[in-house]
Amino acid sequence: MARTKEFDPDAALQSALELFWRRGYEATSMADLVAHLGIARASLYATFGSKRELYLKALQRYGEQHGPPLVEELSQPGPVLPAVRGLIRRFAEEAACDELRRGCFVTNTAVELGAHDPETTRRVEESWHSLETALTSALMRARAQGELPAERDPVALARMLLVLMQGLRVVGKAGSAPARLRDAADQALTLLD
Repeated sequence: MARTKEFDPDAALQSALELFWRRGYEATSMADLVAHLGIARASLYATFGSKRELYLKALQRYGEQHGPPLVEELSQPGPVLPAVRGLIRRFAEEAACDELRRGCFVTNTAVELGAHDPETTRRVEESWHSLETALTSALMRARAQGELPAERDPVALARMLLVLMQGLRVVGKAGSAPARLRDAADQALTLLD
């Protein structure tokens, strides 16, 4: 007779995500996961596979939790540029006030694993492409509504903002002075005027 799981896989995945987000992939061992999740190693392997498979599932979960709200925020009807400015300022503020210095799980993955793990690179690129597409669409609407000058290139602006947002996360993770992050965001936003 098959035994039933003595833990909630969904809660365990969320807990693993939090641990990976805080410590990174390399600094998190299977022993750390077993201790943190309170799950036997065999059960962890049977449910999630290897540490890498668990990490990829955690990365997917993070994207499901954080990606759609950003896209929705940029897709609201009405004036567009206030939403774009608010998003950039929020990224700067979150980076400036991140006491745990967790940063963004996707950005952390790019920095830690991007150079040598094609699968994580692909997933990071998918996440960034989704955000870039949402920014591009928002900026195209802003230009069509007369909020953005006609000569501004929404694609190039979206790419610049994406790179800025990821840079804010990296610089904030290092504990940089909050004024540096806020000033960078404010200067970048002058390109939307």
